[in-house]
Amino acid sequence: MGRNGPVRSVETITERRLERIRTVLFRRQQDLTLILCNIHDPHNVSAILRSCDAFGVPKVHLYYTTEPFPLLGKRSSASAKKWVSRQRHRDAGPMIRSLREVGHQIIGTGFGPGARPLTECDLTRPTAVVLGNEHRGMDPEVAALVPDQLYVPMQGMIESLNVSVAAAVILYEAWRQRTAKGMYEQPGMPLEELEELVREWATK
Repeated sequence: MGRNGPVRSVETITERRLERIRTVLFRRQQDLTLILCNIHDPHNVSAILRSCDAFGVPKVHLYYTTEPFPLLGKRSSASAKKWVSRQRHRDAGPMIRSLREVGHQIIGTGFGPGARPLTECDLTRPTAVVLGNEHRGMDPEVAALVPDQLYVPMQGMIESLNVSVAAAVILYEAWRQRTAKGMYEQPGMPLEELEELVREWATK
């Protein structure tokens, strides 16, 4: 018996469930991620994680230096935390450097002079998108390291979307571009690693 009830094993899970897990992991985009910068509302963080799971993002980076670290509940969209891993950061420099070292382009969200419309960004490249605080945007120390920006074109009087909605729109565009290139039809990791994760997920 686990803390929250019976612990499932690979032997007790149905083959249909195993195949579902295997298919989801097969389509995970290992080179697509988000950086959440001091996002204040845990409900927004939970909704972003749900979108990550929906569009095949396996991991997010949580940069928290001023806001309380988000405590995520166990219900509703927060359940996505089981399927999306999270890495906490407190120092912008090493975080950005580590992503660039593995080949990621890093694009912030904003309306700076060189900002490009979302649809003009090539999101089939290894990419990390930075989502800033609901009120302040990207933290200055992060913005100083991320000169490239994108924005979601809007047609109304309000100039910006809720951060969780913006995340969903950006990830949908990444899904659209990557689907057109067949990137969801190729495994994002070695098959041995995939099967190891299948066994791990089967116990969740």
